[in-house]
Amino acid sequence: MISIDWKKKRIWLLLIAFISFILFIAIPLPKTERPLSTVIESSEGDLLGAKIATDGQWRFPGLDHIPTKLNVCIRLFEDEYFYYHPGINPISVIRAIQQNSKANKIVSGGSTITMQLARISCGNQPRTYVQKFVELFYSLKFEFRYSKTEILKKYLDNAPFGGNVVGIEAASWRYFERSPFQLSWAETATLAVLPNAPSLIYPGKGQQLLLKKRNSLLQKLFERNILNEMEYELALLEPLPSKPHPL
Repeated sequence: MISIDWKKKRIWLLLIAFISFILFIAIPLPKTERPLSTVIESSEGDLLGAKIATDGQWRFPGLDHIPTKLNVCIRLFEDEYFYYHPGINPISVIRAIQQNSKANKIVSGGSTITMQLARISCGNQPRTYVQKFVELFYSLKFEFRYSKTEILKKYLDNAPFGGNVVGIEAASWRYFERSPFQLSWAETATLAVLPNAPSLIYPGKGQQLLLKKRNSLLQKLFERNILNEMEYELALLEPLPSKPHPL
């Protein structure tokens, strides 16, 4: 026979679950749309000129679809299990909690690509435990509302790539003077590692660290049999761009 106390507890649990669900549905996602640069292209897709966005960022209109090389590189570097988790990777979060407890401060967030999108959409607020909880909440909501492809595209369109370069399209033209669909594996790998530390490394700044990170990603591509030995060796020989190109 179920006791009265247990019945009350069950009612409270159901009430809390119902209120949580209502809040999850009712609280809107932060907007990812930002001012865009004015871009002029030829009929062949060549960039003829661009005007910086009103907020002082180079942010081109987003991709129609994600280049295959970029899809592979960004997931392998940032979030290898992107297609398998619900926006939060429990193993990464537990590891981050252990690292933060040991350091007595936030040194790791265990962030997935979805969590990074949530952080960007919140305006890159200072890292606190409360803010991390907010980002976890929005990560689950992004996954509930959008497909994995849409989330990855939103992330690539809004991720920081060093200086005032935002989004993969602007970064590709700024650093390689080509569309992201025309990049080599080495060039794609270079761009894939930039959002991880955009204030520390980008073409023209932190070149040695950038080279190390790029080559580490190329090695992963080789170990996963995505690149054969000749492709890997040739990719390692490709030089990094020494500075951003004018737009």
